Amino acid sequence: MSSQADPRTRAWLLDTDPALRWQVERDLLAEPEEVWRATRARVATEGYGARLLALQDEDGQWAGGAFFPRGWQEPEERVGQPWTATTWSLTALREWGLDPAALGDTAERLARHSRWEYDDLPYWGGEVDCCINAATLANGTWLGADVAGLEQWFADHQMTDGGWNCAWEWDGSTVSSFHSTLNSLEGLLHREQHGPGGGQLRELRRGGEEYLLERRLMHRRTSGELVGPWVTELGYPFRSVYNVLHALDYLRRSSLLDGRPPDPRAAEAVEVLRAKRSPDGTWTQEVRHAGEVWFEVDVPVGEPSPWLTLYGTRVLDWWDSSTG
Repeated sequence: MSSQADPRTRAWLLDTDPALRWQVERDLLAEPEEVWRATRARVATEGYGARLLALQDEDGQWAGGAFFPRGWQEPEERVGQPWTATTWSLTALREWGLDPAALGDTAERLARHSRWEYDDLPYWGGEVDCCINAATLANGTWLGADVAGLEQWFADHQMTDGGWNCAWEWDGSTVSSFHSTLNSLEGLLHREQHGPGGGQLRELRRGGEEYLLERRLMHRRTSGELVGPWVTELGYPFRSVYNVLHALDYLRRSSLLDGRPPDPRAAEAVEVLRAKRSPDGTWTQEVRHAGEVWFEVDVPVGEPSPWLTLYGTRVLDWWDSSTG
């Protein structure tokens, strides 16, 4: 049982949607597998998962588009992109633990009907943005689509510093970004864990991890300055935005897959996360990423967040149990 939250907080975490509750049962309370799996199965029929499934289009998409809703054009004043189209909806369902069987022939329908807004490229082939391709790699692996070509795409587009940058196509960037690297790592880790795996994926992943760890998850390598204020601003859903909690939860899963202890270079980021924990063991929603959503899945800014508390608690459990 987790030592990071008091009994009232644990009860509060259990009084949540099945998409969150099964993870609390598995990761914080160490419930028997049959318990958390029974809760996880409810994602398809109750709460957030069932609501999002009901919004799927007949052609397999959501909101009629691959990354953006059909017909959407960015307004002159940037107010945040919509989070309703196919890629975002699939990613949410996967991260909530939905059984892919609940989506039936979605992979085939997307192969027939969905094209990227960039150059009208076919959905499961990906496009030129590494964050988009990482989500496609993970979602395709989850749904059993043929996304093998994207493994080589990431090998071909890894930068000399070990990471990735979505802006390589738009402005010719030759150095990596925190956001793009973490998103790429998420896709590679899911593929390695749930797909064919292989040494190339592990090598790519460790190169990206080294990029972040050399910078202690927070700093510019050249000056040592904080890379940006967003690095310590915690908000759920994470979307494609980097923050220390998002990065630390990734490292937790990576180290568990590899059977390796936490890297000590993440210690400063862990202490930043620890300092944000309230006395009752909760974390507060600090930022919300603007943009249209199908429905809300977490609390407004300024309130204790069940999702951030789940993520923060299991990160500290992992770190403290491994480092003493």
